[in-house]
Amino acid sequence: MERTYHPDLDPEQEHAIKILKGAKNVLLTGHERPDGDCIGAQAALTGVLEALGKKVTILNPDPPELRFGLLSAAINYGVDDGGPIPPHDLLILLDGSELSRTGALTERFGRAPGTKMVIDHHILPTDRWWDACFHDVTASSTGVLVARIASELGVELNEAGARGVFTSIVTDTGWFKYSNTDAETLAVAASLVNKGIEVSTEYMDLFQRRPTTHPVELGHLLTRTEFHADGRLALLTLPLDPSGKVHEMETDEALDVVRSVGTIEVVIFVREVRPGLCKLSARSKTSYDVAALARNFGGGGHRKASGATIDGSLQDASQSVLRAALEALDA
Repeated sequence: MERTYHPDLDPEQEHAIKILKGAKNVLLTGHERPDGDCIGAQAALTGVLEALGKKVTILNPDPPELRFGLLSAAINYGVDDGGPIPPHDLLILLDGSELSRTGALTERFGRAPGTKMVIDHHILPTDRWWDACFHDVTASSTGVLVARIASELGVELNEAGARGVFTSIVTDTGWFKYSNTDAETLAVAASLVNKGIEVSTEYMDLFQRRPTTHPVELGHLLTRTEFHADGRLALLTLPLDPSGKVHEMETDEALDVVRSVGTIEVVIFVREVRPGLCKLSARSKTSYDVAALARNFGGGGHRKASGATIDGSLQDASQSVLRAALEALDA
């Protein structure tokens, strides 16, 4: 891949590149409910490593969403069935640095032999379990980090890899509208368009193939919006559907609608994922640090986008988050 603008590698990143060069049998994984950045980065790294003659396997806790069908058709995203971990000499967790985010795979990955690596742009936890790390919290996406890796290894992204990095970028930057969109991000995106990525086609595939139920579900969620602190903070909550299933709602779409309100500084969204367990997503459009908010509940992320998994009912979890969010807003 042609070298686009990116910072020089630090010693830990150089060590990670050395580990990648020496690996022969690589196992890639990601967080539960993998998003576009996670599976996009996996697609790109798969192509890069295979171009170097390495065997690559992907094993995720959950399958990709249906809207990532083009990547799923090109890349074999293995999904955990409770069986043994595939043989490997290098395990790489992409788009996350907490092994617990691999869900039911956590314990088996922890026991697995071989070298372990993290490739991520989120804030790192204090308990280091990996042997090597390619990390940069200023990167707009994990896909951009894989683009850096491809450049350092002298490998051109293949078609699936180019689509993967583009998917990573546009999903994590909100199609270039979030504050993490920087010169490197735009340079990488431009290089991908030069390689044949059709922007309108990618937008259609990612964002305009919703089911007929989608507008109604989105509208239902938005009617649950509560405004607090004179409209500076909004809370959205979403229980399980009447059959007990999780609503398949794209979080950022709802959050963006609420975040468009002029007075809003922070939006928090608490979704019930099963009885007694909830998922927090938080977004900020000011200096409000939602990563600090998420850390109160064992989560993390970036200053303007973060999340956490919270034990408890939807009512208890949402009220706990709301109290903490309002305290931080007034601090």
